[in-house]
Amino acid sequence: MTTGDLAARQAALVAALVAGAPPPPGFAPGPLAAARTALLRKRAGDVARHWPLLAAALGPSWPGVFAGWAADRPTNGSLRDGWDLARHLHDRGELPALGADELATREATTRYDGRNPPRRRRAPALGRAGGAVAGQLAGRVRLLRPAPRPAVDPAPRRARPTPGTAGSRVWISD
Repeated sequence: MTTGDLAARQAALVAALVAGAPPPPGFAPGPLAAARTALLRKRAGDVARHWPLLAAALGPSWPGVFAGWAADRPTNGSLRDGWDLARHLHDRGELPALGADELATREATTRYDGRNPPRRRRAPALGRAGGAVAGQLAGRVRLLRPAPRPAVDPAPRRARPTPGTAGSRVWISD
């Protein structure tokens, strides 16, 4: 086996693990799929460390949303992966309010075109995403307007006592 053959086989394996390419010849699909899933889970954790509000806003669905988006995309680094995912969700109208706040803040402080590495902004700037507006002036960032939050019932309703129980609570047991 030549060095070129080995390099081509290694590239095919890496593409299958991180970019959604088909399994290369000689590799069992089951263990390869398990390794790919573990790598996507690890990658989701790394992105969540750079984009904590986005991950928190998506809650328990975060790993699935991230894995669905990242399954056929090679990584560009955790910061850029989170940025690309946030923009993707924003474009689809699925960016949660906390994620919009975080994206607007990033857009105000840093330039990122989706291809080149992010660079700090030096001039005053505004960032907008999902109704959120953040401003950056002299290196300080303020969230000028947070993204609209869904309406929440202000007080949970209390269970009303069952008529005829004289104030006692009804307990249901198995």
